[in-house]
Amino acid sequence: MFDAFKELCGLSGASGNEKTVSDYITKKLAGMDGVEYKTDSLGNVLVHKKGQTRAKTHLMLSAHMDEVGLIVTAVDDAGMLKFTEVGGIDPRVVIGRRVKIGEKGVLGVIGTKAVHLQDDDERKTAPDFDKLLIDIGSLSREDTLNYVAPGDTAVFDSEFVQFGGGFVKSKAIDDRIGCAILLEILARPMKYDLDAAFTVQEEVGTRGARAAAYTLDPQVAIVVEATTAADIPSVPDEKKVCYLGKGPVVSFMDGRTVYDRGLYNLAFDTAKEKGIPCQTKLAVAGGNDAGAIHLSRNGVKPLAVSLPCRYLHSPSCVIKYQDAESTLALVAELCERISSETC
Repeated sequence: MFDAFKELCGLSGASGNEKTVSDYITKKLAGMDGVEYKTDSLGNVLVHKKGQTRAKTHLMLSAHMDEVGLIVTAVDDAGMLKFTEVGGIDPRVVIGRRVKIGEKGVLGVIGTKAVHLQDDDERKTAPDFDKLLIDIGSLSREDTLNYVAPGDTAVFDSEFVQFGGGFVKSKAIDDRIGCAILLEILARPMKYDLDAAFTVQEEVGTRGARAAAYTLDPQVAIVVEATTAADIPSVPDEKKVCYLGKGPVVSFMDGRTVYDRGLYNLAFDTAKEKGIPCQTKLAVAGGNDAGAIHLSRNGVKPLAVSLPCRYLHSPSCVIKYQDAESTLALVAELCERISSETC
């Protein structure tokens, strides 16, 4: 799984431009036994994995392919790019960062007014995106337009690095780790039939998941995600949300979903029985594809199993890789237990 995770993080796939990621995933799926897949009109990759027997409960796994990014809105006379965010990005994390723009991966650097030219108020606050620019090393609008145009998307150009005691730093861990986990599960022999969705446009409103859930029409859905960990010394314990190194994070509620209590309890019971570390998300905040999936058709019972991740939506997301292995183990076990019982 690690190699696929690393390769997925290196791909460019801002919301609405996930094709490079979906091409990678479908290439992997094409070599798997018992797997059928299709790509819908939005770009979701919908998968059916044939098991040894028919599931008693129709289960859907979900992970999103898109990452937060930027989109070019204009080119000024000096050849600099104006842009805005695609998904939730804190402007404080982008200044001075490298980005790759468009299908050709044009290199750019995000800049702003030099600090010695800023007034006192400007120095005290982070600039909004409309005060930032991308420099691609051009001196004119005409030259820039040979390489980049309004509407092109950009992603962070950030190296995948292993460091410390089993930690990984990369862009796009949200949610390429979920995609890697789903690929690993689908590659294994399955006792029960299983559906999965690799979704688009989660970061801009869980749009792909809405269509995917309508098509697959599951009874239960497990969303495999990454979630914010604020486990650093300056944060009070009650605000840390979850912790790296303590296993997958199971939510009871977030900003869009109240999760099924029976599934929530099943996750912790399963983790305890199998000796898998597991923790509760200690905040009612944010949201993910479950918010769209659980409202589909007649309703879907939702569960979110997430990987704790520091500095989410930045060029330098950080996880402890052992948490990914534990998340894989828990989700794989839940697939069999949920599918074996009548919902």
